[in-house]
Amino acid sequence: MKHTFLLLLFSLFFSCKNNSIDQQKETEPVLGLITQKAMVVSARKEASAIGAAIMKKGGNAFDAMVATEMALAVAYPFAGSLGGGGFMVYRKADGETGALDYREKAPLAAYKDMYLDENGDPIPEKSQVGALAIGVPGTIAGIFAVHKRFGTLPIEEILSPVVDLANRGFAVTEKQRKRFENYKELFFEVNKDTILFAKNYKAGDTIKNIKLAATLKRIIKNGKEEFYTGETGKKLVEHIQSNGGIITLEDLSKYEAKWREPVRFNYKNLSVISMSPPSSGGVCLAQIMKMIEPYEISKYGHNQLKTIQVITEAERRAYADRSFYLGDPDFTKIPIDTLIGMPYLTDRMSDFNFEKATPSSEINCGMIPGYESDETTHYSIVDQFGNAISVTITLNGAYGSKLYAPEIGTFLNNEMDDFSAKPGVPNMFGLIGAQANAIAPEKRMLSSMTPTIVEKNDTFWMSVGTPGGSTIITSVLQTILNVEEFGMTMQEAVNAPRFHHQWLPDVVVFEPESFDPVLLDSLSQKGYKIDEETSKIIGKVDGILVLPNGTLEGGADKRGDDTAVGF
Repeated sequence: MKHTFLLLLFSLFFSCKNNSIDQQKETEPVLGLITQKAMVVSARKEASAIGAAIMKKGGNAFDAMVATEMALAVAYPFAGSLGGGGFMVYRKADGETGALDYREKAPLAAYKDMYLDENGDPIPEKSQVGALAIGVPGTIAGIFAVHKRFGTLPIEEILSPVVDLANRGFAVTEKQRKRFENYKELFFEVNKDTILFAKNYKAGDTIKNIKLAATLKRIIKNGKEEFYTGETGKKLVEHIQSNGGIITLEDLSKYEAKWREPVRFNYKNLSVISMSPPSSGGVCLAQIMKMIEPYEISKYGHNQLKTIQVITEAERRAYADRSFYLGDPDFTKIPIDTLIGMPYLTDRMSDFNFEKATPSSEINCGMIPGYESDETTHYSIVDQFGNAISVTITLNGAYGSKLYAPEIGTFLNNEMDDFSAKPGVPNMFGLIGAQANAIAPEKRMLSSMTPTIVEKNDTFWMSVGTPGGSTIITSVLQTILNVEEFGMTMQEAVNAPRFHHQWLPDVVVFEPESFDPVLLDSLSQKGYKIDEETSKIIGKVDGILVLPNGTLEGGADKRGDDTAVGF
């Protein structure tokens, strides 16, 4: 009896304690940086500070985009680079929306079976490491396209602080030190020599990139042409070809960034604007959100059993469609209106029930292994004029192909791995594809990047995005839902534990030690395969939310060195 009484007392104590924590959370929300006028949230404080400073001196969000992107190329070589590419979604103060595609392209000499052996099987290292993995870079074309259409400050005024940063150097963080250490041997192997980032750095050490500063000075002087036809372009091609690559000066000279119509759809009282193909992000995000819309997930509760089931099943179906229908729209006819239409999506979810998981083998064929990655980066910007942008950029893998161009001061991408080397065979992120994403000269490879802007009541409400390979789409999804359905602040939404399903492999990946074991066991009993080991990080979300009083709240992901700066 006494033992029972003590147990009851013990449980009451913890119940009261938990209730007090819940009440405290309700009265004391975790808020990110709050500013009155403008903000940049990115993977590095140096980049956020430079972007914010550009706006403070009168520049707009598009000027800040150019500065932030190039500052990330200096301080965040893990994913920021002159040798990569990306996507931007924007909303101007007058409500105009649009998207820019500066995704890398396959070289003219590329061909469908270039990464297959004599037996027709993929040779993964050929598309993932070294010069043959490099797609034609789009970053410089992208920033100049943005500046030409929307910029207000001279390019020299925008990029001079970045040149100063490269000359002055940036401080190595502990997380960055670990990444440099992890890839040091591979850097040496690919480059056949040591490089700037392969030294024995300690946290707090300063890295100066004098060669990159000189490259940026030439770009300030000569514009986009410096990178694509000038001295820098010639040095780049020479270095790539001397290491076995196939990119030519003609490839560089033919590269153009493309303005595209974003994917736009409604979710309850939200209007979501996200990236269109060759990104799969907007289409998949639309499919998932529209499939879950009929379900009352706010009543089910955040990260509770029914909520996880509904989201997982919608993700499963969207990623299956991604694999077969999506690719470069200039090469492939994509039935977007059908894919994001309610008749199709209602039918897609018609075989779902809460009693048991729908095996991916019943959605489509095959059981294919894969893994996740966070080797991209995202930044969100809102200016004092009411313009907002959401930008995701990448080298694909960590430090891209690992090939470093020392005379230019930058890593080069390994985006060719994002094509389907062979239909039905996974890339480095475990994603598979079909003919729609097969390699072809000048074709842009499919991406998961999901830069997104959300309107509420016809006004700008949120800018959000994340790195994370195949987990990008699901991380953006959960962040939006965390705010809209579960009443979180931007910082709470970004910090909250995440999970991910991508059709194949048929497992639900959870952030380790973030979910109740009882909950995971309940999912297992319903037939869901649980994985807490594969991915330690699912996305590093950076977002900006407009609060009811008109101020801005920044959410900078605690999983990285991400930082919000504004005024």
